[in-house]
Amino acid sequence: MHNIVALLLDYAFYYPLVMSFTWMSGSLIYYLQWERKRPTRTNPPPLESYPLVTLIVPCHNEGEQVRETIAHLDAQCYPDFEIIAVNDGSTDDTGAQLEALQAEYPRLRVIHFSSNQGKAMGLRMAAMAARGEFLVCVDGDALLDEYATHWMMSHMVDGPRVGSVTGNPRIRNRSTLLGKLQVGEFSSIVGLIKRAQRVYGRIFTVSGVIACFRKSAIHDVGYWSTDMVTEDIDISWRLQMRHWDIRYEPNALCWILMPETLRGLWKQRLRWAQGGVEVILRYTTDLFHWRARRKWLVALEYICSLVWAYTMLGIIALWFLGLFLSMPAWLSIPTLLPQWHGVVLGLVCLIQFGISTLIDRRYETRMGRNYYWMIWYPLVYWLLSTTTTVVALPKALLKRKGTRAVWVSPDRGVR
Repeated sequence: MHNIVALLLDYAFYYPLVMSFTWMSGSLIYYLQWERKRPTRTNPPPLESYPLVTLIVPCHNEGEQVRETIAHLDAQCYPDFEIIAVNDGSTDDTGAQLEALQAEYPRLRVIHFSSNQGKAMGLRMAAMAARGEFLVCVDGDALLDEYATHWMMSHMVDGPRVGSVTGNPRIRNRSTLLGKLQVGEFSSIVGLIKRAQRVYGRIFTVSGVIACFRKSAIHDVGYWSTDMVTEDIDISWRLQMRHWDIRYEPNALCWILMPETLRGLWKQRLRWAQGGVEVILRYTTDLFHWRARRKWLVALEYICSLVWAYTMLGIIALWFLGLFLSMPAWLSIPTLLPQWHGVVLGLVCLIQFGISTLIDRRYETRMGRNYYWMIWYPLVYWLLSTTTTVVALPKALLKRKGTRAVWVSPDRGVR
């Protein structure tokens, strides 16, 4: 029993340490092999052809943002595209604004749902109505960079088995500590992980806020699932289980709004965590086939993260019990305050942030000014990640099968 407790303590320390070095090494390989050799964001490479692209934006109560979103879509530096907006049962003036915007933007078409059907259903209907073979999907509060479509299409025309390309989300709202932390997070965690996963085999998920899809690939896997909390994770897995390739394009920028309240952040991250668990539960049996071997590392890493979250819960529980009960020495957790283990993890975390900042200067020149705020990241986000994962597992297990996932208006932060 003593060995088991010691093993859990070692796992709590070594898992984030090993994964941090894995992400850093993979992202550096990606940067040195591909990224640094590419042209600047505003000078994308010419394409052999410029097929029609359909820009899709599903909307639910996006009245405050939708006009700006459509304007950025219409400003794409790509010669041939159309825009489809889906008004998914909005209760504000989103539908009226979209109708008015059709007069300003001839490329825009609007689909109206009378009731809230969920993002996945909106994407399905727009894909079926699309005239283009290639679909660029963004959220209703996102501002797509003018060169993003061109950059993602450079991958699509490169090979017929490229099923999707995920872009590079950037945080718009950063007036609070939570906003500043997320600027660093999307650079040093999200960006590094996607670079590393691209190098090591498979990407866990596209970014639901900005991704390009090949319509024939989406049709091949049966379109987006309407019963999954995170349709982007699910479609990523189904595409790759059918041997469609997913790529990451850091030059495809998209400026997004993120929660800046603890309540809003909790709800968002709980949904993300539940979505990951749902995908693992649904596709675990498929992973035992040899043809799915390139997904094994991604699945193993996610399962290890689940184990780590519950390991941390156990450590915290033992510490709490030790406050009131007399515990054996080998079972005692004297403190949760950082000791030398915490200092090592904090130092490695700051190194990771430093590497990501250097890489991301290509896309955001003043990234360095957010470095100071990242000292708070382990405290805020590791705790958040642990608690959301612990809650998400039983929530996913108890979810009634076939329940449709519908829109819930998120926290848009302070602007």
